[in-house]
Amino acid sequence: MKDIIQFSHANGFPASTYRTMFAELADEFEIRGIECIGHDPRFPVTQDWPHLAEQLIDDMNRQRGSTDGEPAKVWLVGHSLGGYLSLLAALKRPNWVKGVVMLDSPVIAGWKSGLLRITQWTGLDERLSPAAATRKRRTHWASRDEAWRHFHAKPAFARWDERMLADYIDRGMREAHPEGGRTLAFDRQVEYLIYRTLPHTLGARLAHGAPVPAGFIAGTRSREVRHVGLGMTRRIVGERLEWLDGSHLFPMERPIDTARAVQRMITAMRIGV
Repeated sequence: MKDIIQFSHANGFPASTYRTMFAELADEFEIRGIECIGHDPRFPVTQDWPHLAEQLIDDMNRQRGSTDGEPAKVWLVGHSLGGYLSLLAALKRPNWVKGVVMLDSPVIAGWKSGLLRITQWTGLDERLSPAAATRKRRTHWASRDEAWRHFHAKPAFARWDERMLADYIDRGMREAHPEGGRTLAFDRQVEYLIYRTLPHTLGARLAHGAPVPAGFIAGTRSREVRHVGLGMTRRIVGERLEWLDGSHLFPMERPIDTARAVQRMITAMRIGV
């Protein structure tokens, strides 16, 4: 029986965007996940994301199989938003989790968590994060080709593996009717609220370490890692930290290398390295 990876996506990018990475993992793992986190009205976006963590836990509970009468534990793997939610879920349900792999989700702690709280209270965080741009983001294109040209011309998306970009357009968007074309599947208001409510208490909750083994994979050119730092993250993961060439969106830029890094990280946690 295959181990289960419960995958949680980055803000704004539905899970099916990662299909190329999933395909590389599929021989060894069963992949599960929520397509668009934050879109179920039962689990609204609020400060510190408690309901989003509950959405992940709810999905884990509904999908958990049974091995010899015991519910199967899962590996929680998450990119950005998904990495933080994986940690939050592991804190609440450690007995359901074998380990956590965070993809460029550096934990904010110490004075930086205090600063984040202040900037959220004053609204300054909107200008310092992608939140402001999200509010004005274009959501509709007249055709698939127009959507492809639009994103491929943007420097950040131009670095993507073309299979990932194709899946973002074909699966991370909806066909817009009756006018035709493509529209974003991930609601931009939800995306905006997620950026504005980034947890500032997670570091304190992990002051004594994670309740399960954890590993971290970072992008060498990640602005998020550079801004937050890795001090608290290193305390949580120890030696289980690996770098991949790329930006914060390195899973989209190097999906095969990312999948192999996830495999290595899980292997290390299995043998207790």
